[in-house]
Amino acid sequence: MALPLRKPVTLITGAGGEIGHGLVEHLLEHGDHELLCLDLRPLGPEFEKDGVHGVVGNILDKELWARLVTEYEIRAIYHLAALLSTRAEYSPEQGHRVNVDGTLILLELAVTEARYQARSIPFLFPSSIAAYGLPDRSTKEQAGRVREIDYNFPTTMYGCNKLYCEHLGRYYSEHFQQLTAERGKSGVDFRSLRFPGLISAKTVPTGGTSDYAPEMLHHAAQGTPYPCFVDEGARLPFMAMPDAIRSLTMLASAPVEALRQRVYNVGSFSFRADDFRTRVLAAFPDAQITFEPDTARNGIVATWPADVDDTPAREQWGWKPEYDLDRALDEYLIPEVRARYEDTGDDHPRRRKDDR
Repeated sequence: MALPLRKPVTLITGAGGEIGHGLVEHLLEHGDHELLCLDLRPLGPEFEKDGVHGVVGNILDKELWARLVTEYEIRAIYHLAALLSTRAEYSPEQGHRVNVDGTLILLELAVTEARYQARSIPFLFPSSIAAYGLPDRSTKEQAGRVREIDYNFPTTMYGCNKLYCEHLGRYYSEHFQQLTAERGKSGVDFRSLRFPGLISAKTVPTGGTSDYAPEMLHHAAQGTPYPCFVDEGARLPFMAMPDAIRSLTMLASAPVEALRQRVYNVGSFSFRADDFRTRVLAAFPDAQITFEPDTARNGIVATWPADVDDTPAREQWGWKPEYDLDRALDEYLIPEVRARYEDTGDDHPRRRKDDR
């Protein structure tokens, strides 16, 4: 008797997180597979669409994966699930389990699927500027735009996890089981982006050390005071969420022969915290935004680059952001955030789901 055919899908872990929402919308419009969306908590009504299969579960649950692969043929993986930087500092052991062990389970799943299907499995992995670790603020100011190979000395558990998973992905793609007698390619096509801080009009993230910028904006729009946990001079690169989604899908669709590395910086704009506060106050004059630096979190931000060099991404697969700071604020962030709170009367920013 013939075995039942498995349904071809693109897998998205952490689908309920801030990147997941936009990615699902994009792939439904432009992708060629149905979507298998996994999150720790039930997905919202926005996921109740044709072509979306929602699953509640933990990425560490190997029995769950054993059941899912009997029904679904996984053609590509977007592994978004993670325990973010601040939360991973409070629970480093759990951060390692979720961020490293979870990624290892997904890489092994990709190997199995690649060999079963006799095809390459794209594995898209969002990394972070947390993978960097500059020694002090003066070095940061002098370094300018930092390349992928510079200052890879992370000071947080999250950054250590991300950097190690970049290396895991490179190993599975290029050196898997290199001492075995029948060494062959794993079939994993690992591709990673080191994202800067991400700013979304849709959700306010919790648990990220770069979250002060989106939190500043959302609290201003809702009229609640916001004590910023970094100092006025803190500077980081950021990106509007639509560009983050676009960069991830651009890298996924880039021809393999064009790519000369596994991990790419992507940049858009960079600003000081006090400059962003000024821009937010221009849009929301009654906002109450103060600077009350938390020594530890402010110190972590000081180890991350003020800007990144994304030349390889631009040259190898055509990356170019559509949003600079002016356009991000004027055309995307301020109008949508203002409309959000005016329309709903929401007293609190909608918190993202824990996207482990």
